Amino acid sequence: MTKYFVKLGLNSKVTSYTHVGDDNAPTEEAGITYLHKLYNYPFWKEYKRDGSVRKNPARKGYIYDEDRDAFILPQPYDSWTLNEDTCRWEAPSAYPDDGQIYDWNEETTSWVLRKIYTWNEETASWVLSGT
Repeated sequence: MTKYFVKLGLNSKVTSYTHVGDDNAPTEEAGITYLHKLYNYPFWKEYKRDGSVRKNPARKGYIYDEDRDAFILPQPYDSWTLNEDTCRWEAPSAYPDDGQIYDWNEETTSWVLRKIYTWNEETASWVLSGT
């Protein structure tokens, strides 16, 4: 079975991915030792692609937080707070559940309906959907 590892750069930021077979990584510690010798670089963490360990899947640009033992996306907006249970950022208000697509507006700290345009073949122009 294959184990997946991420390389941690400055400030524990995920910079790249690799995988190691069980023969070289029967444990996380053995995998890190193997990668350290192979790449002459000491900072690696095992992750699961489904996020079943370390609370979230590892993604390039995420930060590994040692105290929480979690991979965390950098804070997307100043007004958002970190949910300590999931280690995911949450907006001050819930995302609307009306089936529409919204974007976050940090200035108003609210969700704003996304303008979606579709191509009109008859007029050969983009038209705001729903108009």
